[in-house]
Amino acid sequence: MFPINRMRRMRLNNGVRNMLTEVRLHPDDLVLPLFFDESIDSVKYVGSMPGVPTYPLSEAENVAERLHASGVNAVMLFGVPKHKDGVGSGAYSADGVVQKAIRKIRACSDMVVIADLCMCEYTDHGHCGIITNGKVDNDATLPYYGKIAGSLAEAGAHIVAPSGMMDGQVLRIREALDDACHEEVLIMAYSAKFCSSFYGPFRDIAHSAPSAGGRESYQMNPANGREAMSEIRLDIQEGADIIMVKPAMPYLDVIRQAREEFNTPIAAYQVSGEYAMIKAAAANGWIDGHRAMKESLTSIKRAGADIVISYFAEDVVKELQR
Repeated sequence: MFPINRMRRMRLNNGVRNMLTEVRLHPDDLVLPLFFDESIDSVKYVGSMPGVPTYPLSEAENVAERLHASGVNAVMLFGVPKHKDGVGSGAYSADGVVQKAIRKIRACSDMVVIADLCMCEYTDHGHCGIITNGKVDNDATLPYYGKIAGSLAEAGAHIVAPSGMMDGQVLRIREALDDACHEEVLIMAYSAKFCSSFYGPFRDIAHSAPSAGGRESYQMNPANGREAMSEIRLDIQEGADIIMVKPAMPYLDVIRQAREEFNTPIAAYQVSGEYAMIKAAAANGWIDGHRAMKESLTSIKRAGADIVISYFAEDVVKELQR
């Protein structure tokens, strides 16, 4: 009889395996993205994001009450406006789709409300900032980000999450929030947001694909890890309370490096393409979708993320609550 190696001995019993588990998912770690479209009257779906609904504003209270009762503790809101223009005015309107959703959710639940702060869903050109002479104008965009932050905070957002990757955006937003007496509102900065091919299904939902050109001039080169650390460092210096790496699974090394270099809380966004790949493979019988869902989220936590934003969040929270 061959002796059992010590490492295998630690895995033979289910109770012992559970006791020795190093990384655990918890409902407080997870954030569920939510989409609200002010042009629709009933829930709709897109084929590239199976199981992910876009809600009409009339459903906001029902959705919030259901999610809160199921154990979801935090949501991140995205809006699809009726009208778009060159300056994304719907993003900073007091009656904007996300502002309305925030007020409705805050009125009926204690969930943490995070509001994505960008212009791409609201501009008629689909870019994340103001266009000048055919290019995204970083400095011209920053005042608009300040206006959006103030509007989201006034509506009741606990956290604003700037995702446009403009230089100086965190400082401008922090100043705008403080000047408007919203010092309590946190900034979760999309600090290392890569110009990724994994965003496609999100753009199907949000109708936010650029009408011309790409986002390479402001989102990060997927090959650059050292640059990601510089971006994160700058955002922390400008006042970010939480930093984010996006996407998550293709950039686990970036999450790990950020964890080793910085003490600031780290969020990671498991984006639409990551979700869609798992769902598609599971639908074809190629993988066990349930196990892949949990394994993928655990890998993000193991890499060092404190917070995971995922379209799987509701399913995982329900399981953890059992």
